[in-house]
Amino acid sequence: MSIPTGDRRPRGDRRLTRRLVQLYAGLVLYGVSVAMMVRAELGLDPWDVFHQGVAERTGLSIGTVLILTGAAVLLLWVPLRQRPGLGTVSNVVVIGLAMDATLALVPDARALAVRIPLLAAAIVLNGAATGLYIAARFGPGPRDGLMTGLHRRTGRSLRLIRTGIELAVLATGFALGGSVGAGTVAYALAIGPLAQFFLRVCAVPAPAAALPGGTADAGDPEPGPAGTPGANGLPGTAGGTGTPGPSGPESAPACDPKTGCRDAG
Repeated sequence: MSIPTGDRRPRGDRRLTRRLVQLYAGLVLYGVSVAMMVRAELGLDPWDVFHQGVAERTGLSIGTVLILTGAAVLLLWVPLRQRPGLGTVSNVVVIGLAMDATLALVPDARALAVRIPLLAAAIVLNGAATGLYIAARFGPGPRDGLMTGLHRRTGRSLRLIRTGIELAVLATGFALGGSVGAGTVAYALAIGPLAQFFLRVCAVPAPAAALPGGTADAGDPEPGPAGTPGANGLPGTAGGTGTPGPSGPESAPACDPKTGCRDAG
């Protein structure tokens, strides 16, 4: 009599395990990638320019500032009636911890011949991390939830709201001493296509309900129709995932022409 040796767990359990692994691997790698950008000293994305500027003025670590900022932004969800998911709360904590741990281990890069490749690797890793954690579908990061919440409450375009918020945090962070430079521009240009590519690579197979005559596995939240929030808290898209904007893993509003799909965060 043959003895089965394969994984006998229900497919829903295996899918949930994969999604959890993707979520936390993506968040950790996102923190690592931002730390690499800090060490490259060629410019950061808008929100991290703000985090770095506040860190310069307060003496707190940039990871601690990221966590505190995420928690403060999450409080703004209350009047907007946004509902956080596991990914939302994890985003607040994990990225900042991973960032500080990486900065403690990676020394400053002084030579430009080292800093440029370090920046390039950081941006690619950031795109991969964004694809991993967003494709897990556990909810948007706090900053993206703020943007989508304002979009729904005000009726203003998501592009206008995102641009306004990111210009404000970029200008504030720069005034406080945050790093703006070629890396800021390179990140803005590259992250959309990179996140779009890695979202496809990292996509978790849809539950059976997505197939004709199928039955959904328990615990697999499904996305809402395009332009509406899904059960997992992400804005719905045709493909069932959100997309990050130019400021990163947070970055997870629905795919639109501005982001290059893109929602990563």
